[in-house]
Amino acid sequence: MTAVADSPSTAGAAERMVSVVSADQRTGRLVRSVVAITRRDAPGRVERPAAPVPAPISSLPAQPAPISAAAIAELVERAAAQLSLPPELIHSVIKVESNYNPVAVSSKGALGLMQLIPATARRFGVLDAFDPVDNIQGGAKYLRYLLDLYRGDYPLVLAAYNAGEGAVAKYGTVPPYPETQNYLKLVARQLREAAPAVVEKPQPPAAPVAAKPDETTHVRAVVGEDGALRYVSQ
Repeated sequence: MTAVADSPSTAGAAERMVSVVSADQRTGRLVRSVVAITRRDAPGRVERPAAPVPAPISSLPAQPAPISAAAIAELVERAAAQLSLPPELIHSVIKVESNYNPVAVSSKGALGLMQLIPATARRFGVLDAFDPVDNIQGGAKYLRYLLDLYRGDYPLVLAAYNAGEGAVAKYGTVPPYPETQNYLKLVARQLREAAPAVVEKPQPPAAPVAAKPDETTHVRAVVGEDGALRYVSQ
């Protein structure tokens, strides 16, 4: 008869206490004795290392390298030239939308300098809305698209940029949303500050003059005293 009990040991060994019952050769009586047997791990046994704990994944975008105001201005000029847009318009939208913060995120999920929502970013080929190059290109393309859609009606363009094309279609004009109407005023104010020389009193529209084939038509922003934003050819 034997009884077995293990006790902890060190250096990878376990100590087994073995109780042995046997007959005494002299008296013939059963005698119980306890023998300690040290058992070591089986040879070749490899302890598996603990699984590494994965690093937490941040939900925030990676911070891009800082970009200077001069670099942003260069990107704006390039996009404006490519898409026939007044650079003052792009600058004014950036100022009002994000105050030139490349990693700005609005409560509605608009991203980057020109505050593009993800659907609009994908629509105009923006792969990284926090990349100033990508963001400005996408925002400028959207402005160009809206100018063509509304045939140069800048209040509708800015209203659609702020509230969406669906809101403009629903009301057939600038939506009666306080945020959108205030947005138009803020952009007009930025245009006045960006190009004070173009602020003029409202004047009756002049008869259109066709440009000669070898002439280049320039567009300039005009903000009237009533706050209305207009663009005229010269």
